[in-house]
Amino acid sequence: MSSPTTTPRRRHVLDLDDWSADELRSLLTIATQMKDILERPVKQVPTLRGKIVVNMFWEDSTRTRSSFELAAKALSANVLSLGAKDTSVKKGESLVDTVRTVQALGADYIVMRHGQSGSPYLVAQHFRGSVINGGDGRHAHPSQALLDLFTMHERLGELADKKVVIVGDILHSRVARSNLWALTTMGAKVVVCGPPTLIGPAKYWQSTWPNVEISHSLDHAAEGADVLMALRLQHERMEGGLLPSLREYSRRFGLNATRVASANSNVIVMHPGPMNEGVEIMPDVATGPHSVIETQITNGVAMRMALFYYLATGSEQV
Repeated sequence: MSSPTTTPRRRHVLDLDDWSADELRSLLTIATQMKDILERPVKQVPTLRGKIVVNMFWEDSTRTRSSFELAAKALSANVLSLGAKDTSVKKGESLVDTVRTVQALGADYIVMRHGQSGSPYLVAQHFRGSVINGGDGRHAHPSQALLDLFTMHERLGELADKKVVIVGDILHSRVARSNLWALTTMGAKVVVCGPPTLIGPAKYWQSTWPNVEISHSLDHAAEGADVLMALRLQHERMEGGLLPSLREYSRRFGLNATRVASANSNVIVMHPGPMNEGVEIMPDVATGPHSVIETQITNGVAMRMALFYYLATGSEQV
């Protein structure tokens, strides 16, 4: 793989709301090639040699943070990981001040996770390099949606007219929102499912995604599905009075073997992690023959390599 020489198509990856189907297909092509690289004895290429990637994670993360770090290192970048405790935030340093410091240190890319929606957009306004959103508040998690898209495409091929059911806390989920952008752009038939308190008014979703179906019955939604994706149920939802009990939620909206059996025979089961096994997904389903949850983790590195490569080169030619 040669060093990048062409002009980048995009400078940042903040969300997927303005990505075309052709751009998404380009990323899928690159991710396939990156996955091939990861299967070599030497899992490294020189694309980002001499570049500096800074992981700024103001929220705890295992999968996203580590996979971005592995992706950058596989492309030969130098990587610096920062949490809020590693900076002068507690001394009153603003987010913009931190970005200016990182920029003065020579950073070329910032991967950022923050609890406040819109934070990566602010960083992008003050950083001369590229910003990748690693999750901001309830707003967006584009790299998760892209690795999900890649995993679906690997198993199912073209996603046009495929039925994808996303079940769980849709209202508070940045993963759901970014997946909605990606999946509807690729022509999938998306059903969001959960109790009314965790979805909210249908018009809230259908004003942006008019073709998305809203369901409050997983038994009905799972019928004929090509993809069943469970979202993590956060315990604070129950504590906030949005659910009667975890047992009741699991009974009505947990992914179990019966619901999987009602889907298409080649259905794939997904979860962005971390999982509450026995709540939103049963242990036998999480590790069963239809599960691609571990593949999602592997594909996360390949897709994040693809994002770096795409920003660096603007090309799908590897």
